[in-house]
Amino acid sequence: MTKEPNVYNSSFWFLCLSALLFFASFNMIIPELPEYLTQLGGAEYKGLIISLFTITAMGSRPFSGKLADKIGRVPVIIFGAVVCFVCSLLYPIIISLTGFFLLRLVHGFSTGFTPTGTTAYLADIVPAHKRGEAMGLLGTATAVGMAGGPALGGLIANRFGLDAMFYCSSFLALVSIGILLTTRETLQTKTKFSFTYLKVKREDFFEPLVLAPCLIMVLCAFSYGAVFTLIPDFGQFVGIKNKGLLFTYLTVASLLIRLVAGKASDRYGRVPVLRIGTLVILLAMLVISTATTSLQLIVGVTLYGFAQGSTSPTLLAWATDLSHAEFKGRGIASLYIFMELGIGLGAFLSGLLYANNPERFFSTFLISGLLGALAFGYLLVRPRPIKQ
Repeated sequence: MTKEPNVYNSSFWFLCLSALLFFASFNMIIPELPEYLTQLGGAEYKGLIISLFTITAMGSRPFSGKLADKIGRVPVIIFGAVVCFVCSLLYPIIISLTGFFLLRLVHGFSTGFTPTGTTAYLADIVPAHKRGEAMGLLGTATAVGMAGGPALGGLIANRFGLDAMFYCSSFLALVSIGILLTTRETLQTKTKFSFTYLKVKREDFFEPLVLAPCLIMVLCAFSYGAVFTLIPDFGQFVGIKNKGLLFTYLTVASLLIRLVAGKASDRYGRVPVLRIGTLVILLAMLVISTATTSLQLIVGVTLYGFAQGSTSPTLLAWATDLSHAEFKGRGIASLYIFMELGIGLGAFLSGLLYANNPERFFSTFLISGLLGALAFGYLLVRPRPIKQ
């Protein structure tokens, strides 16, 4: 018997480290953006902070998926990180609402490109029977970035001001780019960039083979948009001063569950793990919606972290399982499109429903919980495919 090659080599760990820094970069500013927008005179537009970001992230997915399959995974990853680096440098010089909203739109290209290329890269170097575990490891790296980023951002903003926080965000993106420059390309047949690749056809927008994970993704991602939009205000309402700590609880919980969920999905199947995850989303939203103390809100956010940490890598592994070998980028991009759609709708509608009225926290988060229940119901009744 030949020994199976080690898939967790230096390329894999460099990819994880780069992803950690990238996610820390753009997440560290999120808890402070509502206050920043308020200073610009746009308190009533908080729902647009996340939704505008996701519009371009979602719209760029067909392009990033196609480019990842044509010119390579690494250039696509680097492009997103460069966008993150430049945008963070520009926030301190923005003095108008229009400028802020335009910058949020541009910033969305970062997550429209980098995660698509990263996931396709990982799918190239990891065999199918370890894909869930590998997605869990990569997800752990991103969760560390998402956990440390907001807490670090809040600490820097409180001690040194918002400008220092933005510059730190830009620096982390720059280091991420430096790591990527040493990474070997994995796409076997690649071509030079051509502007013709920016002309996307109808089939470039969606891969039908990944319909099931896409439907689950959009239902689950709605709660993500709602949480990231309203939790800073909810935390302030119940007396939590460092709003970034709530995101730390969320992402640490997500970190702790990812490896377990990834291995479980490899062993028992993607669908059984997703059924548990969607039920926990429902429970978490019920706890958050009824929170009246900081402890209860922390418990609810932590539960949501467990749910998000189990569903996210499992959906990525499932979509990769179902994608055609020649169009992994397109299949992954399709899943991310539905993720951004769910996040954008969750952010916009939750901000609209909330309308800066704490009495509406209950109804807003209850809707997110009901969508999680709908995802669970679909997983119970959907026709069983050949491969789950």
